[in-house]
Amino acid sequence: MHFKTFVRIFILSILIISCKDQYFEEEIVSILPNPDTIETSEDYFVLNSDTGINSNNQFSISTDFLKSYIKSGSGFNLKKGDEIRFSKNDTLEAEAYNLQISKNEIKIEASTDRGAFYAIQSFRQLLPTSFEDGTFKNSEVKIKALTIKDKPQFPYRGMHLDVGRHMFSVDFIKKYIDALAMLKMNTFHWHLTEDQGWRIEIKKYPELQEVAAYRDQTLIGHYSDQPHQFDGEKYGGFYTQEEVKEIVAYAQERFVTIIPEIEMPGHSQAAIAAYPELGCTGEQVEVAQKWGVFEEIYCTKDETFDFLENVLDEVLELFPSRYIHIGGDEAPKTRWKLCNKCQIRIKNQGLKDEHELQNYFITRVEEYLNSKGRQIIGWDEILEGGLAPNATVMSWRGTNGAIEAAKAGHNVVMTPTSHCYFDYYQSENDDEPLSIGGFLPLEKVYSFNPIPDDLTVEESKFVLGAQGNIWTEYMPTEDQVEYMVFPRILAMSEVLWSNSKSKNYESFVARVEYFQERLDFLDINYANHLYEIEGNMISVKGKSFYELKTLSKKKSIRYTIDGAEPSSNSTMYSEKIPISESTVVKAQVFNDDEELGETFVQNINLHKAVGSNIKIDKQPHKAYSGSGWEGLINGISGSDNRYGDKEWLGFWGEDIEITIHLIEEKEINTIKTRFHNGNGQWIYAPKKIMLEFTLDDGTKVTDKVAINNRKEVVTNFDYNFITPEDLNIKVKIIKLIVPNYGTIPDGKQGAGNKAWTFIDEIIVN
Repeated sequence: MHFKTFVRIFILSILIISCKDQYFEEEIVSILPNPDTIETSEDYFVLNSDTGINSNNQFSISTDFLKSYIKSGSGFNLKKGDEIRFSKNDTLEAEAYNLQISKNEIKIEASTDRGAFYAIQSFRQLLPTSFEDGTFKNSEVKIKALTIKDKPQFPYRGMHLDVGRHMFSVDFIKKYIDALAMLKMNTFHWHLTEDQGWRIEIKKYPELQEVAAYRDQTLIGHYSDQPHQFDGEKYGGFYTQEEVKEIVAYAQERFVTIIPEIEMPGHSQAAIAAYPELGCTGEQVEVAQKWGVFEEIYCTKDETFDFLENVLDEVLELFPSRYIHIGGDEAPKTRWKLCNKCQIRIKNQGLKDEHELQNYFITRVEEYLNSKGRQIIGWDEILEGGLAPNATVMSWRGTNGAIEAAKAGHNVVMTPTSHCYFDYYQSENDDEPLSIGGFLPLEKVYSFNPIPDDLTVEESKFVLGAQGNIWTEYMPTEDQVEYMVFPRILAMSEVLWSNSKSKNYESFVARVEYFQERLDFLDINYANHLYEIEGNMISVKGKSFYELKTLSKKKSIRYTIDGAEPSSNSTMYSEKIPISESTVVKAQVFNDDEELGETFVQNINLHKAVGSNIKIDKQPHKAYSGSGWEGLINGISGSDNRYGDKEWLGFWGEDIEITIHLIEEKEINTIKTRFHNGNGQWIYAPKKIMLEFTLDDGTKVTDKVAINNRKEVVTNFDYNFITPEDLNIKVKIIKLIVPNYGTIPDGKQGAGNKAWTFIDEIIVN
């Protein structure tokens, strides 16, 4: 028996034994996302098989959902009556609702069926979690009397799912949509075409199903692993048009709009493999077997646009959404530069270069979709060469694209990598499943503000909302998708629905802990990092301390610094731990004597720069800000295989100058640091480093060191500072000047873009 199933049955049995014929729900009002206002009273409403419902056709979807949910969850068959009443209130906004629960009735007020549906999703979370899988067996439920007034902060509240890299069943897609609806998210961005697979049936072009939908094999391990290994197994599939219609109808019954994405002009190698004439060379290519960005791109000849318009015609028949996502990201221009037809197009259209050719491409597709009554949405690269007249921009490479588009009067959906890429690691545990990289813990998602600081109040009105993205290169199974989505989707739902002024992370974490039981009953494979420990080095006036904390409240932390495993007899953590020498801290969360989570282990290297003052002339990128500047000399090294944890700092395309003012003049012999060199992620170790030392007498010593061992994914830098011992030379200031690698060369992932620089702990001894 699955452990979660056993726990659920055990809990349920205890409740049945203790409650006999009545179920007393805990007096906890815990709703995600958090409503605008909640007022409770001492009364209760009793829900049972005699409860009646009164509604009308204006609320047919929400009424049917509620009746079905209660029937399948408890066996109660709501009859006609006045105990649960739906009431139309035209003063409320379209997605707003009021929910009033008193001793004698439940009243749902809304101006639309959609608003009433969201009221039911809140009401649902007031019911026993066993309603979710139909194991509730008692004769009635007492529900706390309360009044909720609620409305969303943003009109666009979305989640994305890439099925091009890995494909998932129709049942799972429906389960995914159910989760969005439960959390009051209203948009499902369905990424249907990729270099590695075309996933939607297009009847006019059967080769898309027969060729483009399948790849001969798939990369094993991480893209950065060398040499690349493959599984040798054919992989693929596609959704038939009947399946798509079924999924779209299912989503509509839950007020979730599906936005399909048909990638163009890049990320199109699978389609070109099926129809080589769509490419610039006309040569046969294969459906991509590994991840990344490929040079194959749709040619800008008329035949390509005929193909895309025919494809879009079939897509429009299946998806009633206002928006059609056309991609537009990561479109290499190499093929266009060498293509006679594309160069003629540039000349005939009076275009300046290939970037303006991309604008021509996007604008031409937009005009076609506009003629069909639809709007385009695309990744922020559609800004290249000028933005198509009516386009909405989905900003992923930070916030600059969003700011540019909003200032020009275009609608924007925020999805920056820094806060919205759920394919990034969410924990620093070594046993986390393989991911693309990066580090995006729950708290950082929750801290996200979709409105960029650089926008005025008027400009900010163009920000429609945001979405979380799930790219599935490293998610071959449905369980793994769920693990990466939950609980971060809970944070994103609250960012987008709840009033930002009422956000409170401690309250949110408490509600997540409570909500996990509901996820258990829904059979959702969530990541539980609430019982993990976070450690931080703190320096105060030259002295070092180590701080421990955990998200979950009313729990204790016990720790050791002698290498022993923590137990219920170990020292209880109550204040920062003084660190006077290199040591290993081990810690564990306890609920009384019960161990929770995993043992936390941190090696601390108390080298000569720890606690010193450090400055960098550039700010690290928001997505990779680690522990800030101080994190480079805090005595803690980053992961050996992840560049995005909180100890690595990332800089995009910038030279950086790091200055360390030692607490006091010290004799030093070595300086060590590490650079990540994962070229598949656009990350390159620098070619050289310049060093400058200010001695205690004010003399400056400079040196330039080439880095030659740049073949490893993690490149070590070791520098020996040799001085005659009898001179007793001491160093006061250390400066490292780290030039960026420069532009990524042709033939490499990200060719033509600036390289990233990732640097780890600077160890001085």
